[in-house]
Amino acid sequence: MENVPESSSKGTKRRRAESSDAGNTSSSSLENDLTFTDTLIALRIMRAQFPQILNVSVEPFILKSQLYSSVKDRTQVDRELECLRRDKVLRLFKLNTGQDDHAVMFLDDYLKQIDRVFKRMEGKTGAGFEVFEWFKTHVLDSKLETGIEHQELCSLLSLGGKVKDSHISLLINAGVLTRQLIDPSMYWIAIPNIGSLLKGLVQRYKTSYPK
Repeated sequence: MENVPESSSKGTKRRRAESSDAGNTSSSSLENDLTFTDTLIALRIMRAQFPQILNVSVEPFILKSQLYSSVKDRTQVDRELECLRRDKVLRLFKLNTGQDDHAVMFLDDYLKQIDRVFKRMEGKTGAGFEVFEWFKTHVLDSKLETGIEHQELCSLLSLGGKVKDSHISLLINAGVLTRQLIDPSMYWIAIPNIGSLLKGLVQRYKTSYPK
């Protein structure tokens, strides 16, 4: 039987160890890529279960109160929603339901919702529709909070072009902005066309997820 030099044997063992380490690193990296927070998993499941209603053109959204009912730890939900918001995965929206509740919508879905409203309004007379692109590019990318002050809104929109009062009116009429009742110089960033669906959805979630 041929003797294998000790140095060669050690080299073979070292290469095997390095290969094993590389495999473990690759496996670990893959596991990290496939790891989701409990909150994100719940959001994706609820998004998939969003009701399809005839003649209602609204992208899927989830009530924050519903999310609280599905994930045991509210502190965890708040912490993970904040991380996802800062990473621009989703946005939160203050709801006008008379209660302290918010809607959660994935950012990609919200951009689709704005595009849908823009296409519906584009055929109408008048100009200024470029403001929708300014809003998506400059406002949504910079302002992650649920509300925005008038001067800050105009300042961000002006990065796209000269802002007119008609531009702001267009965003309000489209349902992308709503004025705050307490301070008219403040706006809520809103989900267009949500009103016709919200009341029934809130009632449905109350029935499905009683406190």
